[in-house]
Amino acid sequence: MTKSRAPGFLVENAPWLGAGVLLTFLSSFGQTFFISIFAGEIRAGFGLSHGEWGGIYTLGTGASAVLMVWAGGLTDSFRVRALGTIILTMLMSACLFMAFNRAVWLLPLVILALRFTGQGMTSHIAVVAMSRWFIATRGKALSIATLGFAVGEALLPLIFVALMLIYDWRVLWILAAGIAALGIPVLLVLLRRERTPQSLAASDQAVGMGGRHWTRNQTFGHWLFWFMVPALLGPGAFNTAFFFHQVHFAEIKAVTHVELVAMFPFYTLTSIGAMMLSGWALDRFGTARLIPYYQLPMVAAFVVFAYASGPLSLLLGFFFLGVTTGANTTLPNAFWAEFYGTRHLGSIKAMAAAVMVLGSAIGPGITGLGIDMGLGIEAQYLIVAAYFLFASAMMHMGVRRARSLLSRPA
Repeated sequence: MTKSRAPGFLVENAPWLGAGVLLTFLSSFGQTFFISIFAGEIRAGFGLSHGEWGGIYTLGTGASAVLMVWAGGLTDSFRVRALGTIILTMLMSACLFMAFNRAVWLLPLVILALRFTGQGMTSHIAVVAMSRWFIATRGKALSIATLGFAVGEALLPLIFVALMLIYDWRVLWILAAGIAALGIPVLLVLLRRERTPQSLAASDQAVGMGGRHWTRNQTFGHWLFWFMVPALLGPGAFNTAFFFHQVHFAEIKAVTHVELVAMFPFYTLTSIGAMMLSGWALDRFGTARLIPYYQLPMVAAFVVFAYASGPLSLLLGFFFLGVTTGANTTLPNAFWAEFYGTRHLGSIKAMAAAVMVLGSAIGPGITGLGIDMGLGIEAQYLIVAAYFLFASAMMHMGVRRARSLLSRPA
């Protein structure tokens, strides 16, 4: 697609962008920020400690990461409307699974189903479609389509925490299933005129380093991928861990859960601003100049969370967390297309998504174990801040070396 100015860009591409927003919003039901709303009720209902609940979450999410390596590549072969319908049906079923399950031994399967269909495939389908369908305006398209993440983070915790004061938590998972089901006909209407992934003309495909399209195996064996792995793991692991332990964190900071959740819209507005700004900057300056630095605000966020002693300092932490979260929805997704090409983008992005999902499996598990072993969450957050410094240094070294390969022919 060619460049165009807003609002013409929005009008001309409304069905595709709308489908992206819809999918990223519906992925909320498999995201940690939503599942963790029910952490207290789940632990009480099944008699679980922080470490046991974290271990179950790690097991289910880790299994979903393995599935993503294979299933994510389906976006290279199937239409979004077909694959999206199947995945949304599975997401609806996963929500019902959570609502009606009474067996603790089935909880890992429940988490696997929610994480794979929600956090994994629903969001993966959306960002791969945007990265493939848009080239010159890729950053803008990703920024708009991923607004669904922000809307979900802003509205769903407040709405569902409030509803939990009236309704049983299991009833609310039935409501989530109904919302996911309603998304299916909307998706089909939006994508009545959809192109198949491989039907794009050669001129609409962007090449990567060396002027070629990289396969997943070639990407996996390339040194730049491994320089990026710490950065892929970090947000998935520790942003997930933060929201996973939100009930415990509220207790430590002597605020109510509702008071903490009430700060989420501020975090979301910050992430929206960062997302739109990073999308504009991406189209203007390219991924290579921006991506080495986008996780540095996360360093500040976790230092602030470690020492925060009141609502104002917590809001400052949410501001820094939102800056990286917003940039994380555009820059990494554009990175794979820019450095490795778009022909095999679904398979490559699936591999990267699997690493991210693996991180989201590890984070809650190790932090929950740390809590059980007496390592306070505040002390853990200082270690997390140091980790993001390391990840940023690795990105800087790798991308600086790889930039020259973007203009070098094979």
